[in-house]
Parts: sequence; C-alpha cells; structure tokens
Amino acid sequence: MNNHRNSNSRRDFLKTVGAVAAASSLSAGAADAPKDGAQTKPEVAPVKPKPPKPGDGLSIGLVGCGGQGTGDATNADRLGAKIVAVCDVDESHLAAAKKRWPGTETYSHFLDLVQQKNLDAIIYGTPDHWHTFVSIAAMRAGKDVYCEKPLTLTIDEGKHLVKVQRETNRVLQTGTQQRSTTGFRMAAELVRNNVLGKLKEVSVWVPAGLREGPFKVSEVPKEFDYDTWLGQTPAVPYIKERTHLKFRYWWNYSAGTITDWGAHHNDIVLWAPGKDRSGPISAEGKVLVEPIPGGFTVPSEYEIEWTYDTGLKHTCKTTTASSWSGQTVDPKGQLHGIKFVGENGWIWVTRGTLTASDRELLKTKLPDDKRLYFSNDHMGNFLECVKSRKAPICEAEIGHRSATLCHLGAISVRLGRKINWDPEKEEMVGDKEATGWMSREMRKPWDYTAVM
Repeated sequence: MNNHRNSNSRRDFLKTVGAVAAASSLSAGAADAPKDGAQTKPEVAPVKPKPPKPGDGLSIGLVGCGGQGTGDATNADRLGAKIVAVCDVDESHLAAAKKRWPGTETYSHFLDLVQQKNLDAIIYGTPDHWHTFVSIAAMRAGKDVYCEKPLTLTIDEGKHLVKVQRETNRVLQTGTQQRSTTGFRMAAELVRNNVLGKLKEVSVWVPAGLREGPFKVSEVPKEFDYDTWLGQTPAVPYIKERTHLKFRYWWNYSAGTITDWGAHHNDIVLWAPGKDRSGPISAEGKVLVEPIPGGFTVPSEYEIEWTYDTGLKHTCKTTTASSWSGQTVDPKGQLHGIKFVGENGWIWVTRGTLTASDRELLKTKLPDDKRLYFSNDHMGNFLECVKSRKAPICEAEIGHRSATLCHLGAISVRLGRKINWDPEKEEMVGDKEATGWMSREMRKPWDYTAVM
C-alpha cells in the first residue's frame, strides 16, 4: 500500500513539474529561443545503480564438478559470486567446468584447491563419502563451506565436523534447500505454533531407490582417477554404476534415498517441532524389497519409524509413485512429501504444494516473534552469511542432526531391528552392534589425520 501511495505521489509530482515547464515555455519570448540553430539537450534521468547481489566480491572454489556441484556453483554465479577455481577427479568434468567458467584455475585434488589464498568459500557436490573430509580441510584452511546434503557419511563424521566448525568459526551451510522455500517454512511455522494442536504423528514418503544389477567389472576410464574417488572406502574393482550419478545406491558411499530425499524431508520434520538440535530416542527399520545380488547394495524400498521423547511417531516409507529423481510416475499414487497430523487436522507439504485438511489453517496469522529463520534463497543465504558472519539457516550442527536422523534409520534398516538412541549424549543405548555402525573403517591414507 505504501509503495502504491508513493507511486501516485511521484506521478502527481511529475505532472505538476510538466505543467510548470510547459507554461514557462509558452510564455517565453523569442529572445529566449536558441540562436543560430542551437539545440537544447534533453535532460536524462540518472541511471539507478543496480542493487548489490549477495555474492558480489566473493571468490568461490568448486569441488566436484558433476551435475549437482555445477548447479550449486551456477547459483552462486547468478548471485554475483565469482567461480575462480574448480576441482574434480574426472578430467571430463573438469574440462566442462573450465569451459563454463573460462579463466578458472583447475585442480585434480581438493587439498590443493582449498589452500589457495584468493578463495573466500568452497562449494562442493562430491559423493557423500567425501563430504566430511572436504569440509574439514576447507574450514582448517580458513574457508567457508557450502556442502551438499547429507552433511556426512556417518554419525561419527558429523561429530568431528561440528567440532571443527566450532573451533574455526567458519560459516557452513548444508544444502537442504527446502528450508529456504515458502511452503516448507510455512508448514514448519504452523506446526511450531501449535496451529494443528498437539502433533500426533508425521508421515514422510520418499522416492524408492534404484534396483539394478548384476553389474560387470570394466576398465577404469583414462580420464578418471578412480583410486582417489574411492578415498577412504574399500579398494574394489571398477564398476561404472558405482560412480557419479548412481553412487548413492551403494552402502560404501551413501545410504540410498534415505540420505537423499530423506535428508530433505526429514530435516523439515525435525525443524517443525524444534527438534533440529536434538533427535529421536529410537529408530526401527526394515527392508521391503531386497537388492539384486551383484547389483546395488542399498535396498530400494524400506520403511522406518522413529520415536521421540514426546511420544511422537515419525515414519518414513518409500513410494514408487515418484521416481528416484522426484518426478511423478503415478499421479494417482502416493507421491513423495510430508504429512503432519495433529488434533486440529493435517498439513501436507511437498515441493510446489502446500495444502491442509482445512485451508483456513494455512491462513492463520502468526506474530513476528513466532516466525522461524527466514530465507528465500538457500545459496543467497550462504553468501550473505559469508559476509555478515551470521549463522546460516542450516548450519553445521543442524545439518549433522538431520544427517544423524537418516543414519539412524539406515542403521536400523541394515540391522533389521529397533535401535535406541540418546540424542543428548549422541550415543546408542546398550547396543554394541549398532554403535559399530556409527563410524566406518577408513582406508589409508584417507583418515582424519589427512585433513585435521
């Protein structure tokens, strides 16, 4: 409304000025006219400077130049940041990034890139098993970090990463970008403010993963440094389907869709009731469809139930109605998303959709002091925080807790039974076997000493 009034005022002012100018021109004598054919120059309105972008003046290094990493770096570029260095173990990815950002420095190893003094921050989209090591190395080198989700491969890695972030005081943003979209924030705010009344249950559906195989061993491509790609994971023969886009369906490098889509949707579940610096007290999972022998090792279909100290039950189930990439396969089936159910009704939210049992629930006015952290651009929020030194919307501890929730679910699926968890101590309760899955053996030289 204020903008509208101001706009009208400006128009009225311009009309008045125009009228005065016209009157002056009509009353002017011939002596006032330009002589000898001289022409007056029309006044040119001053050009308004463009508003600054969040990334203006920042120099960024990209580690992992595949699809997701390139997408994240393109976002930073769009927001004014300059991509000045790129790194990948696949020369074809590196060449494509160099072509996209001419003049960038290229590196085959992230340890060389993070040491460059002209970098303000690192963005990376590597496979999950490299997340912790790149993050720690970058923060130790004085760089801020935008890390794709899930933040870590194991719970133990998350503890190490949070410790380093606190010691270095670097800005770290986890790439759970649903926190920076209107629908998910509104749903979380309404739940947090008890618009649904007491929260009774939460149901999450994630796309089923890929179920393929058996696969054949083949020669490593000449342009691909496969041993470095494997890093701290076991040395195994090269199979094309292990790497790049399909890495997440192998236990060695990820945990399937529970740490992919699950890292997004279940992060919102923790955010809504204010459990994103804590977590559940138990997890119980089971496999619904077994993997094909000789193929992907992570089960494509599963279900998990977490329980919280409030008694809240939170389930996560796979659905084949949504493809592994999130596209709709069966519009009449159960699509991926989140359903919050309370005493007063329910709210359903997924990407592009927010609805409720009663639309009036979504119109509830909340006081400003009851709102959650506001961000409408996840990468923009990160770049702004690099400059301001404020904590981003999904900082290290929050990203770690969201990853932990997913890891607990994955561990319970692997064990095929219930596990109990102490979210304060971040320990399994009376379960040595489950405790063993909180970390994984690391192949030398890639253990914490390589980056600490």
